[in-house]
Amino acid sequence: MNWYSLYLNCLFSLVFLYQPALLSAKPPVPRELRPWLTPQNWVRDTEGPVITLGKTGEFDDTHLFAPCVSFEGNRYSLWYSGSQGSVKNRVFQLGLATSSDGIHFQKTAVNPVFQLGDNRHSILTPTLLRSPVGQTLREDGQLRMWFSSTDFQDQTGLHELNESTSVDGIHWNQPGDAELKHVYAPTIIKTGRTYQMWFTDVSSEPWRFKHASSLDGKRWRVSPDPVLEVDQDWESGRLFYPTVLKIDDVYLMWYGSYWTGRKNTTALGFAVSIDGLKWYKHPDNPILKPDPERAWESHYVTSQSVIKLPDNRFRIW
Repeated sequence: MNWYSLYLNCLFSLVFLYQPALLSAKPPVPRELRPWLTPQNWVRDTEGPVITLGKTGEFDDTHLFAPCVSFEGNRYSLWYSGSQGSVKNRVFQLGLATSSDGIHFQKTAVNPVFQLGDNRHSILTPTLLRSPVGQTLREDGQLRMWFSSTDFQDQTGLHELNESTSVDGIHWNQPGDAELKHVYAPTIIKTGRTYQMWFTDVSSEPWRFKHASSLDGKRWRVSPDPVLEVDQDWESGRLFYPTVLKIDDVYLMWYGSYWTGRKNTTALGFAVSIDGLKWYKHPDNPILKPDPERAWESHYVTSQSVIKLPDNRFRIW
C-alpha cells in the first residue's frame, strides 16, 4: 500500500451522529473509561456528499480530503485540502466552504483561501486549535491552524508541521520555519496552559501515533514512545488521522487504518485514555466502515473532523 493511496480521489461524505451509551465494559479497562467502550450507533444523516469536486480547471477538480470543521456564531466553516493533476505532480491548497446547518455547504466565492508560495509544497490535513471538547479556540482573536506540508516530488517524502493564523478564516499568514519533522495529520487541543498534540509519525513504517506537548504551540516536546500502534485484527499496515477530544476528564480518539475486511479501504477506530498516553481501543473496532452502496464513501471513511454539538451529540465529517 503506497503513500498516495491516502490522498483520495473522492467526495466528502457527511456526517454521523452518536450519543454515547452508559453501559459498562469488562476489566482491565479502568472503570472511568468503560462507558465509552460500549457499542456506538453512528447515523449517516445526508443522502449525498456535502462538498463535491470543483469544476474542470478549479484548484480542487481532482482531489479533496481532510475536512477541518469549526462551529462559531451559528455558522459551520469547513476547510479542506484540494488539488488538481496526477498523484506525483499534485499540490494541495486550502479550500473553504460554509454552512448554517453543518449539512448543506457552499464553497466560498474566493478559493483556494490559502496556498504556500513556492507552488511545490502541499497543505495537508489542516487542524485548528480547539478546547478539550472540540470547540474552536481563538487566541488574541485569531484562529491558529497547523498542517502537514510536503513536496510530492521530493524523493525523501519528508512531511513537516507548519502553522498559520487568520482572523477571518480566509486570509492566512504564510508560515515561518517548520515546527517538527515527520508529522502527518496533527490534532491539537489546549488543556489548561498546555498545548497537546497527537500526530501520525511517518518517519518509518509502520506509521503510528505519537504525543507532543508545548507551552506556546510552537516549541514541542515529543514523547519518545508511540502512544498507539497497529495491534487489532482489523488494522492493516498503518494508523493515520487521529482526532482527539477530552470529555469529562476522558480523552477520546477517533483514528483510521487500512481495513482488512475489504481491500483498498479504510475504516474508523476509536480509543480512550485517562492521560492521553495510554490508550484502550474499542473492542468493537472498527466503529465505522465504508458503505459500498454510497459511491462517494465506498472505500474511505477517514481523514475525519469531529466536534461535539451543543446537544451533546458528536458529529463527524
